[in-house]
Amino acid sequence: MQHKEDSYIDPEKIDGLEEQLIKLNRTTKVVKGGRRFRFSALMVVGNKAGVVGIGYGKANEIPEAIRKGIEKAKKSLIKINIKNDTITHEIKKKYCASLIWMKPASPGTGIIAGRNIRAVIEFSGIKNILSKTYGARNVINASKGAFNCLKSMVSAKGLAEKRGVEEIKSVFD
Repeated sequence: MQHKEDSYIDPEKIDGLEEQLIKLNRTTKVVKGGRRFRFSALMVVGNKAGVVGIGYGKANEIPEAIRKGIEKAKKSLIKINIKNDTITHEIKKKYCASLIWMKPASPGTGIIAGRNIRAVIEFSGIKNILSKTYGARNVINASKGAFNCLKSMVSAKGLAEKRGVEEIKSVFD
């Protein structure tokens, strides 16, 4: 398992980082003086070339919630391995009540994904993938589950080191 310091990616060193709002939510608290509104924003940040991050910000105003979400997304940036515009192996990951399944796809397939996880996949730079969300399909859990799927991907080199094998030939090589 990598330490947080080892896997940290400096957002200043990444070219072409783009950000997108996935979900904006307004909550209301009724108090003696009236209603108090608070906002939460789920943001995705990526360069569409193998670097992606996701962040959830909360504040009293929309711009501040979005800023916090972007800030947290930049802190959570990860690098993923992409071969032939797809992922290297099948992944199944559970996050809260959502189960996310991702499978590599042949060139020309496109992104087969629900709208809840599509933004995370697009901003990671994957162009061909099959995916399915089972269980709870709420936007926050599905997006975080998709991010965890991509985070848990293992490279062929990393797998070889883990098993103590000299070299593993990838299906895509």
